[in-house]
Amino acid sequence: MTLWNGSYPFYPGANACFPFDTTRAVIVTIFLSMLATFIIILPGIPGRGQLFWFLRSVLGLFIGAVILNVQFTRDWETGWVQANTSYKSFSHVQVNADIGLHIGLAGVNVTLRGNPVEQINETINYNEHFPWNFGVDYDRSYSEGLQKGLPSPILYVAEKFSTQSPCAVHRQYRITSHYVSLTLWLAFCTWLISILLFSMSILLYGGQMLLLTATLILFSLLLFSTARNTLRCPIQFGPVSLRTDYGESFWLALATGLLCLLLGLGIIILNSLQPEKLKLIFSLDKSSEEELWDKSCLPAQPSCSAQDGLMFPLGELCHRAATQL
Repeated sequence: MTLWNGSYPFYPGANACFPFDTTRAVIVTIFLSMLATFIIILPGIPGRGQLFWFLRSVLGLFIGAVILNVQFTRDWETGWVQANTSYKSFSHVQVNADIGLHIGLAGVNVTLRGNPVEQINETINYNEHFPWNFGVDYDRSYSEGLQKGLPSPILYVAEKFSTQSPCAVHRQYRITSHYVSLTLWLAFCTWLISILLFSMSILLYGGQMLLLTATLILFSLLLFSTARNTLRCPIQFGPVSLRTDYGESFWLALATGLLCLLLGLGIIILNSLQPEKLKLIFSLDKSSEEELWDKSCLPAQPSCSAQDGLMFPLGELCHRAATQL
């Protein structure tokens, strides 16, 4: 087989995927727009209620953005290794490259970046995605990668997660990712319900929904951990192996779940021990004052200001009538 400009003719040129997910960009843009709107109307809130209202808005938007965003991230589990490896099939030419594995809820991303990027007259910079979400066949994506002639390290890593691999981890990761995604969607729904309850000043039930949100998030992390422990097949590149660990999305979801847990417990405890402070945090003290004012102005109480303007002593009333005559 002959070479053409230093490469095999059935191999296409380097075609690295765009590394930024547009879905995440849309989600972040929506939540930042909502936050900017809240900041604009912040000066219209009187008194110290501005600070509490701003904190509630930031925390609520942060929790919702994280729950929705981690659904589409690809770094729940990540790993990197630098190795000298063969670049193409049927070739003994080796390159020095950084090989990365990124596991998300929708599939696997394999990254291959040369060290340096320009080697053997080619640009070695790949980022390939192999999905396993509903309606997508992982083995078909892997076969398409074989037909395109992707570099050997990418195909070697992607083959570990195929259904034909002796590692037998495809089923565990795929099913677990589906259940994790479903649990996070439920957590997003409970977060929306908690926001609605807080806006209706039903604080106790809102705190309970936050506790339920935290439970769902932590349960989804537990599910993902069980799938990760099944990866016992080594990904070896000569003397070094590619090892993975929890990624940024996992730790971000864990922090958000603990935050929801603390906020929910705090609201429930304050509601039972010091409800006045809880009403102050949610700017409900003015409504209580209005209720007290309404009770003081009942018709049975003669001290009301409206009745004072209509009731006069009998002698003074006769004196005024005689003066007018």
